[in-house]
Amino acid sequence: MSAALDEVLARARKLIGEWDGEDCGVLSVKEFCRYAAALNDGDYIRRARAQEAAGERVVAPPLFVAGTLSWQDGPTEDALQRDGLAAREAPCTDGLPVRHVHGGQSVRLGRPPVAGIRVTASRAITSADQRRGRSGEFVLLGVTTRFTAEDGEELMAMDETIVVLDLPGTGAESDEGSGAAA
Repeated sequence: MSAALDEVLARARKLIGEWDGEDCGVLSVKEFCRYAAALNDGDYIRRARAQEAAGERVVAPPLFVAGTLSWQDGPTEDALQRDGLAAREAPCTDGLPVRHVHGGQSVRLGRPPVAGIRVTASRAITSADQRRGRSGEFVLLGVTTRFTAEDGEELMAMDETIVVLDLPGTGAESDEGSGAAA
């Protein structure tokens, strides 16, 4: 395995089970409607605005929490990794000549998020494994993110698989594989 992938694996294994929390702030109807607009869901927007005007509870659109990639403003272009991801979305790879492919996601729904509640996201690496496919070696990272309300009740949890590959053209690819997606 390349030195870059060895380093990703070593970094990840040191962090398995260490949870990192982030305050996502208080959810708002405006955020819900922006998300619904991106999905072209005008019916949700009309319904949510009517509920808000009537003083009723407004529930987030399905998968709103999972669909929000980051709760921060986001990095400037010069702060992005080589593959275009923010460091937060590319665990254990800062400064290494690697790229990412998201290998899948499963979502467990809990209590529906509603406008006005404060949400916390807690994220941990849950696994790190070396693998080999037709195209060469790669690292699989398991990452879990839990979204909870102020009272600690889980709103949603996501389990993700991130495939980390050598960056083509850097000389880091193994002799036997091209470093392309497996």
